[in-house]
Amino acid sequence: MTVLRTRRQLAAWAVAAVAAAAAPAAIAQNYPERDVSAIIQWGAGGGTDVAMRGYAPYAEEALGKKIVMQNKTGGSGAVGAAFVLQQPADGYTLLMGAEPQALFRVMDLAEFDYKEFYPINIAAIASNILVVINKDKPWKSFKELLADVQANPNKVKQYMAGTGTVPFTVSAMINSQTKWPVTNVPFDGDGPALAALQGGHIDVGFIASGASMEHVRAGRIKAIGVLSKTAYQGIAPMTETLPGLEKFIPWGSFYGVFVRKETPDPIKAKLVAAFKKAGENPKYREMMEGRGVTMLNLGGAEAQDFLDKWQSSTAWLYQSVGAAKKDPATLGIKKP
Repeated sequence: MTVLRTRRQLAAWAVAAVAAAAAPAAIAQNYPERDVSAIIQWGAGGGTDVAMRGYAPYAEEALGKKIVMQNKTGGSGAVGAAFVLQQPADGYTLLMGAEPQALFRVMDLAEFDYKEFYPINIAAIASNILVVINKDKPWKSFKELLADVQANPNKVKQYMAGTGTVPFTVSAMINSQTKWPVTNVPFDGDGPALAALQGGHIDVGFIASGASMEHVRAGRIKAIGVLSKTAYQGIAPMTETLPGLEKFIPWGSFYGVFVRKETPDPIKAKLVAAFKKAGENPKYREMMEGRGVTMLNLGGAEAQDFLDKWQSSTAWLYQSVGAAKKDPATLGIKKP
């Protein structure tokens, strides 16, 4: 009787094991069976928020289900990313992220970075980063702003979005070349900062053209410089004032879609195909390019290669200017 019961138990366990092994394949085959959630790491109205909310409707068409987006801000994007890592690796919770997460370990913000995720698509890169100011400020160029900042230390209020962000990185670049004694005012993303800039609560910010150019064209803020070697839409390059910045550029923030790396491969493939198709949509490309953003539309292995190169160049930039909290070499990040 005991032998029979044992055999029955073994048979039952074997059936259960086969069913468990087959479950991911069955789930992947029917994916998606319900709406998909997407977490945006930054506040409403910022560069990532605008890029992803413009992107999602075209991915929905390819997936056949809604993508329900939610902003979860804080910790330079760590709060939103950690939330996604706590969800099942089933493709139903996406991370709509940006560049700071590539530097979480370097800056000692978290014990994880993009190595815990699989890149579904790197949609675009915002390589035109503008020096934007409150429209009532008198500065007509970055040179004038720099002179005022140095003549009146800590009186100019600058937007700061946290370690690893565009404002942090551009400030690090400037500080590597000259003194830049400003008062940093923290915000959870470009959207709230742009509102504060228009309201006169801060004086200056380094913001990608994708988030700021519409406000510049409308006259709500002014642009007096661009992080580039050449002018952008009549805006003078910062290198005219600080030639040493040339060694750091081109550089820019990027926008992408990610899932937990443990997500089944067939689900990853469906998501890669859906977002690749969305990135080819002419209306989306027109919207993004109109904001001065360069479309990439890289999926899978191409996206991973982009991430590795971006992380390497930026992490070692931080190390060279003394901004890194941990040596990139100790984290296995290769020197470019």
